[in-house]
Amino acid sequence: MNLPFQIIETINENQSAREFKRDATQATLFDIYIGDRSDSFDGGWKNKLIWGDNLPVMGSLLANFQGRIDLIYIDPPFATGADFSFSAEVGESKGPIHKEQSIIEEKAYRDTWGGGIASFVSMIRDRLVIMRDLLSENGSIYVHSDWRVNFYLRFILNEIFGEENFRNEIAWCYPPKGRGPKFAFHRKHDTILYYGKNRDSGIFNRPHTALNDKQIAKFSSRDDDGRRYKSFNGRKVYLDQSPGRPVPSWWDDIGQVGQSPIEFLGYPTQKPESLLTRVIETSSERGGLVADFFCGSGTSLVVAEKLGRRWIGCDLGRWGVHITRKRLLDVPNCKPFEVLNLGKYERQYWQSAAFVKAGNKPASERTLYEYLAFILNIYGAQPISGLEHVHGKKGRALVRVGSVDAPVTIDEIDGALTECVRLKQRELHVLGWEWEMGVAGSAGRTDGGGPMLSLARSRGVDLVLLQIPREVMEQQAVDRGDVRFFELAYLDARLDMSGKSATVTLSDFVIPNPELVPDELRRKVGAWSDFIDYWAVDWDFRNDTFMQGWVAYRTRKDRALPLSTTKHSYERPGRYRVLVKVIDIFGNDTSRLLDAKAV
Repeated sequence: MNLPFQIIETINENQSAREFKRDATQATLFDIYIGDRSDSFDGGWKNKLIWGDNLPVMGSLLANFQGRIDLIYIDPPFATGADFSFSAEVGESKGPIHKEQSIIEEKAYRDTWGGGIASFVSMIRDRLVIMRDLLSENGSIYVHSDWRVNFYLRFILNEIFGEENFRNEIAWCYPPKGRGPKFAFHRKHDTILYYGKNRDSGIFNRPHTALNDKQIAKFSSRDDDGRRYKSFNGRKVYLDQSPGRPVPSWWDDIGQVGQSPIEFLGYPTQKPESLLTRVIETSSERGGLVADFFCGSGTSLVVAEKLGRRWIGCDLGRWGVHITRKRLLDVPNCKPFEVLNLGKYERQYWQSAAFVKAGNKPASERTLYEYLAFILNIYGAQPISGLEHVHGKKGRALVRVGSVDAPVTIDEIDGALTECVRLKQRELHVLGWEWEMGVAGSAGRTDGGGPMLSLARSRGVDLVLLQIPREVMEQQAVDRGDVRFFELAYLDARLDMSGKSATVTLSDFVIPNPELVPDELRRKVGAWSDFIDYWAVDWDFRNDTFMQGWVAYRTRKDRALPLSTTKHSYERPGRYRVLVKVIDIFGNDTSRLLDAKAV
């Protein structure tokens, strides 16, 4: 699968770079990633954080990155437990809640372990084949596992990379805790399998650790200047020139991340930064390209950023991508990076694969009818014909279904409302994948305000906007009845202008379907702002990629969250569109569009 990427957010990009992009491409709701102008930061390279299934993501990366990645590190889910659950903090001092895996993560887990070890082998082999194609001729791959799957991984890696390209089986050891198995020793190490792309080439900066007292004592001689040395093969080796002790394949000097409360984020599979530092420093150079396609909470990407490497990261979990974004923002002088997904292009591919029958064209009337009937059936509605803007009916409500490749627009909703009035129907449900700016943020819930909701009420129609979840593209989730359509969150924000200065203040936020919030969480929420984990403002949104101009977010150290921005000053008078983005404690984002006039 080779699909274009949508750039859904750009972070730390300066205004001049943004204007260059606007001059070079047509502005759309999401810019399309067409390739970087250079492999250097100065030449326009931006690091990439991608939300989605890594199989189609990696397939789509081949067009621009085949043979270009210097180092791949992956830590795939190698345990048979649920690796996607985590603990998340709520509000300023409410304590953590346990977040179970989402439906899409459950699907990934079933794909990985639903058929036992055979399904794991199938999952990982398909991905390792593409990773080999992405590696440069000097590239290396490190695959993290433990006793459950290391034998199978070694066999698959030998097949794909060649047994001659095996470099090391690294044992990462950590101190034992508690009692071991009844008839076995403590299993207190993970395995990292290290392979090269080619036997005769590669990047290897041999790591060293500090000498211990016993090793230092061997430098027992001194020259006339008092410098300590030892004799080795007839030559002097000076202590002050010794790089230290070469690191063997037995790594017992790096503790688990839980031993560092500063780093630990609540992910049970999170790895320490010191472990990734050793891997990245060893097998890549400054400015080289590093990738992690199971990036989780983003440790490898954070380390790559700190070490001056370029990076590409991918994860299926929306919350993992969000946590990674926050961690990167905490890195001093973090280079610009993009948040991408396959978005409408993945949906177009799915629509063609699922509904285009022999002899039909992708855009044919029959294909469109089958798509609409499929969505309506999952929603529990029946198709109706003869209307231009309404596609079905559920109970007393008429239903409109949005296109796979375009956001639901204000004009579409207005047309559906007109048909509701003509048919004397008093309720309209609109299902959409994406939404035109000004729709979702203004009329997300019936207890909020906004122009679309006001328009519907003035016509005597109850309007409900519902998100079509990505899970409808996963047949397992459909067959199990796991698909839920959620109302959009409601976000209210106020824009204050003084001359050419602007300030945004959040005034209300209502999450979708609050009745589904677990009791544990409900007890810990004291204010609507407790549901917000992050928010950002684009001061000059032009219906293109969201560019973060101001941002605030909660960290484990500082749980406070300001509800007002600092002042933003426009260089020139004029009218501007201000887009406010909020990410809640579940990783879902909601936007609100505001109009500004600088004088």
